[in-house]
Amino acid sequence: MEVLNAETFKSKICDYEAGKEWAFVGKRPAIVDFYADWCGPCRALAPVLEDVQKAYAGQIDIYKVDTEATPELAAMFGVRGIPAILFIPVNGEPAMSAGFMPKDGFDRAIADIFKLKPRVQSTN
Repeated sequence: MEVLNAETFKSKICDYEAGKEWAFVGKRPAIVDFYADWCGPCRALAPVLEDVQKAYAGQIDIYKVDTEATPELAAMFGVRGIPAILFIPVNGEPAMSAGFMPKDGFDRAIADIFKLKPRVQSTN
């Protein structure tokens, strides 16, 4: 999972400086995990995201944003607590989820928002 800074966020997700409208630049749906290293629930979410990444390999991209290193990105999306998960469909508006989410929660959100099913079943 790639950790995005402001510049890579603009090139892979949305160039928020280019205009006021949301314009996703990715080729596949994406999930962005807003986290901090000191956050216990964020650390607990890391293996869940690894499982999600394996289950949906080639279907979605998963990124992380360190809220301590890039607070402007967290502020832009109104992140008030972490972890916060941003689900970004290729077309349409992104959806935000706050707090820890188990794997089955990701599966439901991905099915609802992205209309995708996992290619690989979870080993957990």
